Amino acid sequence: MSKKKISVALTGLNNTDNPGPGVPVIRGIRESKEFDARIIGLAYENLEPAIYMHKVVDKTYQVPYPSDGTDVLVQRILDIHEKDPIDVLIPNFDAELYAFMKAGKILKKAGISTFLPTLEQFEERHKANLPDFGEKYGVKVPFSKPILKQDEIFKLKKDFEYPLMVKGKFYDAYLAYNTEQVKMHYNKISAQWGLPIIIQEFIKGTEVNVVALGDGRGNTVGAVPMRKQYITDKGKGWAGITLDDRKLLDLTDKIISGMKWRGGMEIEIVKSFENELYVIEINPRIPAWVYLAVGAGQNLPEALIKLALGIPVKPYTEYEVGKMFIRYSNDLITDVREFEKLATLGEL
Repeated sequence: MSKKKISVALTGLNNTDNPGPGVPVIRGIRESKEFDARIIGLAYENLEPAIYMHKVVDKTYQVPYPSDGTDVLVQRILDIHEKDPIDVLIPNFDAELYAFMKAGKILKKAGISTFLPTLEQFEERHKANLPDFGEKYGVKVPFSKPILKQDEIFKLKKDFEYPLMVKGKFYDAYLAYNTEQVKMHYNKISAQWGLPIIIQEFIKGTEVNVVALGDGRGNTVGAVPMRKQYITDKGKGWAGITLDDRKLLDLTDKIISGMKWRGGMEIEIVKSFENELYVIEINPRIPAWVYLAVGAGQNLPEALIKLALGIPVKPYTEYEVGKMFIRYSNDLITDVREFEKLATLGEL
């Protein structure tokens, strides 16, 4: 059977010590038995490593930051599409999803397919809305509240015990043992990601994660749970292992079924010492460790493309337990002329 030729554009090419999901998503697509994909990289920075990994990305275009405005970003995508047609667009950062969800109809009209959460789904799983989310869907969540001013830090003792978690609305999470540490993390996170800052109860236990894909009708297309084996100083998993845990999969099904979740997601869970599962975060896109799921038998990037193109998808029901991923660093040698070409022409 010959493979279907398609063109897929992706963001998240920053394969550094805080890796974006772009490269592992591409690796899954490259291993597809059904698609022969031309990969178009969409880069925000000139030094995102995947730009120069020519066996990974076929062509790269520079795009403006979402903070420059939704219209500017979407227009750039449409301009690229006009000279280099895109069949499927897969955004891989939380901060850009709002722009692409809002522009879904415009992109579809131009012939660019996406498979993203709805704005309502995106908002209700926000860290700031987690208590309401837990109540609505009947899942345990840590107590949390958003704060907008530094003055509120001194009042936290009324509602929280130390240590507690300090989180950004998109990224970053730090454990704080006192008021001074909360102030330090508040300043650092708000400078990068803005307000609100979310203060969250610290649940003692083991953190586990699930990568999953929902079809938008309440069905789980695939789900693979894992436990991090090695964590960097940025809190990123540098090694992990797939788990045999029916309770994690049941919780994932419950969330996807209740929300009718559309697209990829990562559920971050703490299994307390009393064996209770607390949802501490729901990330609204495929995580950077998704290649572990591919290696364990569930090619979720391929399934996501099928959903975007309206091709029927048979849900995955199994995966290999005890599969591990271990990240490693590599020196990529390129030429300054390539860097200059991207910087001056906006494409490579």
